[in-house]
Order: sequence, then C-alpha cells, then structure tokens
Amino acid sequence: MTMNPEDFIAKWRGNTANEKKFYQSHFNDLCRMLEVPDPNSADKTGEEYCFEKNVLKLGGASGYADVWKRNHFVWEYKGSKKNLTAAHAQVKQYADALGNPPLLIVSDSQEIRIHTNFTNEVAVTHTIRLGDLMSVEARRMLRACWTDPEYLRPKETRATVTAQAAATVGTIAAELRHRLGDEQSRRIAHFLNRIVFCLFAQNIGLLPDLIFSDLLEDSVQDQAGFAPRLKNLFRAMKDPQGYFGNRPIPWFNGGLFDDDDVIDLGGLQIRALLDAAKLDWGSIEPSIFGTLFERGLDPEKRKAMAGLFDVAPDAASPAKAAKAAKAKGLSKADKGVGIHYTDPEKIMKIVEPVVLRPLRAEWEQVKEKVAGLRAKRDAAKDDASRTRHENAARDTYLKFRHRLGKYRVLDPACGSGNFLYMALMHLKDLDRAIEQEARTLGLPADDERITPQCVLGIEINPYAAELARTTVWIGELQWQMKNAGAVKRTPILGSLKGIENRDALLNEDGTEAQWPKADAIVGNPPFLGSKKMRSNLGEVYVDSLRAIYKNRVSGQADLVSWWFVKALYCIKIYQGRFGFVATNTINHGDSLETISRNLDSCIIFDAWESLDWVLDGAAVDVAICCIKYPDGLSEDVFLNGNKVSIILPGLKRVLPIENHTYFISKLRQNINICLEGYSYGGPFVIKGDLARRLLNEPLNPNGKLNSDVISRMIGGAELIQSSSDYFVIDFGTQLSETEAAYYEAPFTYLRNLIFSYPQKEVALKRDIYWRFRRSGAALRHALAGKQRFIAVPKTSKYRLFRFVDGRISIAGTLNAIARDDYTSFGILHSSFHAFWALYMGSKLEDRPRYTPTTCFETFPFPEGLTPDLPASAYADDPRAQAIAAAAKELDEKREAWLNPPDLVKIVPEVVPGYPDRILPKNDKAAAELKKRTLTNLYNQRPAWLDMLHKRLDEAVAAAYGWPANISEEEALAKLFALNQERAAKQEPKPKGRKHKEADE
Repeated sequence: MTMNPEDFIAKWRGNTANEKKFYQSHFNDLCRMLEVPDPNSADKTGEEYCFEKNVLKLGGASGYADVWKRNHFVWEYKGSKKNLTAAHAQVKQYADALGNPPLLIVSDSQEIRIHTNFTNEVAVTHTIRLGDLMSVEARRMLRACWTDPEYLRPKETRATVTAQAAATVGTIAAELRHRLGDEQSRRIAHFLNRIVFCLFAQNIGLLPDLIFSDLLEDSVQDQAGFAPRLKNLFRAMKDPQGYFGNRPIPWFNGGLFDDDDVIDLGGLQIRALLDAAKLDWGSIEPSIFGTLFERGLDPEKRKAMAGLFDVAPDAASPAKAAKAAKAKGLSKADKGVGIHYTDPEKIMKIVEPVVLRPLRAEWEQVKEKVAGLRAKRDAAKDDASRTRHENAARDTYLKFRHRLGKYRVLDPACGSGNFLYMALMHLKDLDRAIEQEARTLGLPADDERITPQCVLGIEINPYAAELARTTVWIGELQWQMKNAGAVKRTPILGSLKGIENRDALLNEDGTEAQWPKADAIVGNPPFLGSKKMRSNLGEVYVDSLRAIYKNRVSGQADLVSWWFVKALYCIKIYQGRFGFVATNTINHGDSLETISRNLDSCIIFDAWESLDWVLDGAAVDVAICCIKYPDGLSEDVFLNGNKVSIILPGLKRVLPIENHTYFISKLRQNINICLEGYSYGGPFVIKGDLARRLLNEPLNPNGKLNSDVISRMIGGAELIQSSSDYFVIDFGTQLSETEAAYYEAPFTYLRNLIFSYPQKEVALKRDIYWRFRRSGAALRHALAGKQRFIAVPKTSKYRLFRFVDGRISIAGTLNAIARDDYTSFGILHSSFHAFWALYMGSKLEDRPRYTPTTCFETFPFPEGLTPDLPASAYADDPRAQAIAAAAKELDEKREAWLNPPDLVKIVPEVVPGYPDRILPKNDKAAAELKKRTLTNLYNQRPAWLDMLHKRLDEAVAAAYGWPANISEEEALAKLFALNQERAAKQEPKPKGRKHKEADE
C-alpha cells in the first residue's frame, strides 16, 4: 500500500520519539511513499538488505547499522534534535566493513542527509528536509538511493561550472574595458549581464531551440552580423509578442532588456561565448557568480583570483583558458575557487536569525491562534458560531500571508547581490513550506507571496548594482524551475527598481541619505578603518559625513559604524532587525562607543566575536552582529553559537551578577595612564650600527649632540624576546624644520629617505615630515620624568607586562602604562586582570588584543591602590607591600631566566645617557638566548613560574577582600560590579570628547 507525500509529512511532522521507537516505522513509510521495497519484504535472509546489520566498526568494536543495502547505502538514524554530523562520523566507521557503499545516509524524522561516498570522488552532501518531500526532484533523488545510486555521483560542481562561466565572461569584460575605457564600464556591464542572462535562459528552455547558440554559431562565420542579430533578439525579448525570425520569443521585459544596445565582439570573443554556451548555465551558483564576474572587470582584483581570470586575450575560449590554467598549475575545478567568495553558510549566519527566525516564530504564533479558534469552533453549539470561529481562523492565516508578501529585506551595501540572493531563496522556501503546511491544516490555498520585489538594495557601484539585479533574477528562475518545473511568470522578468545605484550614506547634495522601509536589514558594509577614510573617500566626503553624523558617530570610528547607526535608526522606526558583517574593531574603541551610544532599547541577540570571512579573495577576521528592536518574540540569544543570557555591545557574554546593567564604564581613575606607543609613519627606526655612527658624530652647528634626537627603541617582539638593537630618530613635538635640521646627520639621513619613501605624499602633505605620524604628546607627558614604566604588547598569546627603561621609545605595537611601582605591576600581572583583559579585549586573528580603552580604563583596581594615586600614597599599606613583594620576585626571577648571568655580558652604550646593552657572551649563548622568550616561558610554564603567579594572585585577591581560590567567573562578576559601583560615583562626564591626534 503506497503513501502520498502529504500523508507522510503530516504523520512525521514534529515527531520527538526516541530513534529506536520510530526508525523502522519511518523507514518503511519512506519505502511506501517512494514505492520501493522495504527490507523485510525484499530480503527475508537479510544478506543483501536489512535492518540492524551487525558490523565491526573501525577499531574492532561491534555495532549495528540501522539499515543497510549492499552496494547502495548504509543508513543511520538519530532521535529528534540529535547531532547528525556525529551520526555521519559514526556511519563512516561502518563503511569499510559493509563494502564501502556509495551512499552514507543519516537522518532523524525531520531531515535526511545523503553523503556521497564514491571512491576517488569529491564527497557531496544532499539535505532533504521533511517539507522538501513535496518536491518531485527531492523524491527522485531519494528514490535513486534504492534504484540508481549512480544518479547521485558528483559531476561538475556548481562552483566549478560557475567558475568556468565567470572566467569566460570576466575575460571578455576585461578586454572590452581595455578597449572602450573605464567610462564605458556601465555599458559593458549592462551588455554582458544580458549575455549572461541569455546563456542562462537558453539553458533552462526560456529561449527556445538553442536560439542563442545558433546566433553565435552564425556570427562566427559572419562576424559583421553579430550586432544586428543580437539587437533583434534583445528587441524580441523586450516585446510582449516578440519574434526572432519566425520563432516566437517569450516576453522577458524588465530593466535588463530596456534597449537594444549591443557592443561588437571580435571573432575570438564570439567563439568563447559559443564554447561557454555548452556549459550548464542552469546550474550556476548566483551567490558566487556575481563575485567572480565582478572581479573579472577589475585588473587588481583579477590578480587576487589566483589565475582564475588571468588568461591572455588570445586565449579567451574555455579550452584555451583551461590550457593556460594547466600551465599555471590550476586544476580544471580551480582549487582556489572556494577561497574567493563567501560561502552560503557564512551568509546564513546573518540571514537565518535576522530574516527567517522571526517569520518562523510568527508562523508558530499564527498556528497557535488558529488552533485556539478552531477549539472554540469545535466547542460552539450553533452553526453560526462555528462559522464565525472558522472564518476568524482563516482570516488570521490570510493576514499573515499578506504580511509575508509585504516583507522586505534590505542590503544597503549589496555589491553583486549575494546576501539578497540568499535571503530571497530561503524566504521562498519558507513561503512554500508554510503554504504546504497550511494545506495539511485545512487552511485555504494561496499563491506564492515571496517574489524578487521582496529584496531591496543600495549599491554605489553601477556595475555591481546591475549585477545584483541579474543575480536575483537568475536565482528566482532557478527556484521556479526546481520547485514548479516551469517558469509561470508573465512577463518573465519584472522591474527591480528596489535595487538602487546610489550612495547609502550621503546624497549627491551632501545631505543624509535615507534607506527604504524594510523589516530586515542584512549585509557586508565596506571595511575601511578611520585612518584610511580621507585617503580613500576624499576630504570633502569625510568632512560632510562626520558633520552630519557628529552626534551619533564617535570621531575615530571605522566606516562600518555609519552603517550600524543607520540600521539602528531604521529598526527603531520600523521595529525590525538587522545583521552586519564588520571588522572585529567594531567591538572596541570608538566603533564600540558608537554602537553603545545608539543602541538604546535594541538588543544584540546573535553575534560571532571572531569569524573567518573572505574579502576581495583574501581571508580576513570579522565579527558578525545581529540586533533587533524588542518585538515580543521569545527566542534564545546566541554568542559564537552558544546560548547566553545577554550579549554586551563589545560582543561579550553577560556576567552572572544581580542587577546587571548593559554597559561597562571607563573609570576616571584610569584615564591617560595606559597609552598606545608611537606611530612613526616613516623611516624613523634605524639599526644599532647606524645609530652608533650618528651618536659618535661631532657637535652639531647648534652646539648639541645627536643623542638629543636618537633614542633606543623596542616593539612588541623585542619586549617579549629581549634581543633588540634598534633606535629611533625622534625630533619630538616642538622642533621646527630648521631646528631639526641643525642635527645635521640624522636630519639629512631621514629627509633623504622620506623624500624617496613610498608614502612620501602622506608625510609631505602634513608639512611636518620630520616628526612622527602621531606626535605622541599625551604619551610623552605621561612618561615625563619616569625612570621606568610598564609596557604590554597590543597583541600576544599571553598578557605579558614588563618594565621598560624610561629612556627607551616604544613602537605602536606596544602600550605604555605610566606606572613604575611593583604594586601596579603585580595587579596588572594577576590572573584577575588577565581574565578582565581577555573578556574586554578583542582579537587580531587568533591573538588577543590589549586595548587601553577597553582593557585598562575599565579595570577596577583594588580600593586605595588605583592608578591615579602616587605609589607613595599606599607605600605603608600591607596589601600593597604584599603585592609588591610577590611582583618583585616574579619580575627578578623571570628576568634572570631571560638573561642568565652566565650567558650574557653587560656592555655600556657608546655614549653616556643610554641603557646598558645586554649581549650574549658567545655564539652558543646567543643560540640559547634566542629560545628564551617570554612566550616560550609561559608556554612551558615551569613549576617555579606557576608558584610565583599563585603567590601574586593570592596577594591581589586579598587586596580585593576575596578568597584565594575565587573562580574566574566569580572574579569577573565582582570586577564588573566594582566597575559599576565606581562609575556610579563619578562626576558626570563633561561635554565634548578628549582631544585625539588627527589621523592620516
């Protein structure tokens, strides 16, 4: 007895039973629905096909495969909400013992995953969810597991076909741009987008009888006829009753065929298109085609494609391109393709929580309301009441369907449309699943509600904006072909005026740009640090931007912050949600302050603190932040994929304390004490041998020595390693060009280099090229008169603090802390400050970053031991003395390990006034000293080091009044509470921001 898909879905929807209680029944029902034999009917002996096949796993342990069919599949079931990835790992253990079947299948009652396992083939995973079984294609694929496993053998992947297609068209695009010039880029883009669409339309049968290939074939023989033929085709595609020759052409319409403009192509280019027409354009992946095609237009981006587009003009055909690629060592599938675009799984980390999750939640609410109304219907005592309640149930459903059709998703920096494409496809899947489920509930049939008009975009690049429209339409038509078997739209293409070609932040007249109304905002806004905004965007643009948004965006915030501010404004008005990709600078500094300032009542409900992303073909480290206006929907909050209670603006988990407030405050006691090292911005750093020659020069014309303007220098690596022999030429903040020139030798050396320096324009335009890029006035003031200070690397595996001689200049890879006492050193080197710095700091790739504003200025020192007090103020405090004693021993023992007296010698510098040099005694000593770095020491963490840190932690815990064995979580909670307590007692912050030196 067979079972239809509707009955199967209705029976198994929402099943939560243990796998052992349902899996055989579920499998037998599948067999009935697919009209294939079940194990008990087909094989009484179980030799070829059976439930619970006994098998030896890898390693020799015995187990049972839930279902096995020889030379077809092994199938493992899991209960509801169990890990199917783990199930796949389990079933792979059975594979060899069961003859290595071509398909490894895992499932619960709601989802089936088919993993191909063909020998020497790339593995592909096909996922079929319960609702997908309404699709003919899904059932055909599933039936093939029993009848024809070869049907699932991977052929060319969509990525491979897409790469080949994009390579061909991208090469032609680059050639046309070279021939016609950049001013014709928009025309080229419009023309080639139409070519791409024709290739696609022919492949899926919208252009009949291989009409486009015939046109190309004729034009190879008659090149002069190419343009007239194509003009006629474009006109026919535009008209409601168009003909090409005597063949009727479907009505395409839309902005894509708004005119019949054609660019003449050469014979090789026409031949390349004819070869490309043989590709499976129906299976191209729009989410990567746009990115690859777009890079094909840009010579610089083409270089980043690892040879994908790097084909000579006379090798434009795919065959010749493949030959050229082979010469470069590229495979046919181009192994680099996967790193040149953002894969759908990454995009879905935003689309899923921002776009789909609230709609699913709304649908669940609608179903509950419908069920409630129908319960009243069933309890009613008269027909009129029953009819009224049933009508109300249907109205509830239809109102939701109407809302679904009005739902809009905006990407305000849409590029070639990847986010819009992914959002549209999943919205359409959701629309279809809801409509199908509604039928099983006896609700009225309804047409599809999600169309390409549901996605909106803003893109400043005219080519990318048009490409986004093409991407969306190709995705729409692919979906129609897959799910309906035909395209039923008339006209086939509508207008996508909702994807606009303009700036998302400023209008042409310099006023603030507005975004269209949207329920959800998604995307990947441009990555540009504050230091590069003027050089990349122009002085006038940046000044206008900062003037208009001055009360909403902090001065040195990255460009992406402006998108966050705009999105926050929009979701407050329209009560929606948004999710953006951002550089991980968004979670500290002025970018963090900007979000905190504008967040108000909105909630960060899903975030990833650090994630690999792809930008212009290169992997970068990003954050993902999803924010919503409180919408009343009950949903969990996730940080880095883990459920948490609240996410703070710095993309941190909330600490487990009572009366929690949302923000961690800067403490006045800590301001202007931890400061970034110098940003030199030119060839100021010199090696020791040159420095010593300059130091030995005679007196200058001003009667002064060069030692006035030459300092020892260290950076982050030198602080960790101790083996440094660098100096820096430093003319300070006050010397004029003439005064600096009196220091003849160092000035001449520096000036000659700067005037040949690759970035000389940046230095020269400031008219102070002899000074550091940032003068470091605040740092100089904080360190003035100190014989030593504490330094910490900005990024390192561990939080490592070390004393530095006050005569040494520190590079921008270090932060200086203007304290010289062991008590401060000990508090900073305690585990409690390390916990806080890791919690509050960001990351650079996989290395934690120590930032003054978030790690130091927010950290509550023990009462009475705060950094605004001179060390003399707590010299007699037993708490301070205990910390200082433990810190001093840690410092001395660690320094002795780094530079053992038997391996080093102390040598005075060539002139007085400089720290002594620490040099290895011989080559053997030098080799040993290279291994002695702080990182290596803390990697090894010998017992003596561990005991010294334990003693220090006990002293610092006692200073706070905490038990010595306090946990990290409890310590963080207490520090947070102390931060809030101190912040509440601070005087109101004065208006205006503290001065920051201008960026360049």
